[in-house]
Amino acid sequence: MVTGYLMIRPKTCLVSFLLLAIMFPILVQAAEATAMYFTVHGGQEVTQSLSLAVNDHVSITFTIVGASIHFYMIYPNGSERDFGDVGDLNYSFVCNAGGEYVLHFSNVGSSDEFVTLNYEIDQYIFGIPQTLFLVIIIVIICVIAAAVFIIMGNPH
Repeated sequence: MVTGYLMIRPKTCLVSFLLLAIMFPILVQAAEATAMYFTVHGGQEVTQSLSLAVNDHVSITFTIVGASIHFYMIYPNGSERDFGDVGDLNYSFVCNAGGEYVLHFSNVGSSDEFVTLNYEIDQYIFGIPQTLFLVIIIVIICVIAAAVFIIMGNPH
């Protein structure tokens, strides 16, 4: 009788482990948050591309050490949003069209400008932030795995 219980337990652990190992890569996607630093030399332009999907919530923040820099953004449909000469910027938006969004940092002055750029892209699933949605899914899977473990561990 004890031998049967010991044989079920490793199988249960193996099944639970395999289930979690299969579900983890499917459910967990890397959140995209980036902090970068770069120099825009006098008379030059630096671009950064963001690949976005519909309904992504984007927050862009940057600070220029020194004077200001000309900043504009080109949307996937070719339209342009010009922010003018700015020293720092906090801009948030929700994508209504997926594709490449290109950030342009143009230094029309003669001195080099140091840029600190931070952007965060939050994806939503069924109107819930992706991180919260994945936490809920993981909790549900853990509860189901615990229930299966308890049911398989009880001798009938």
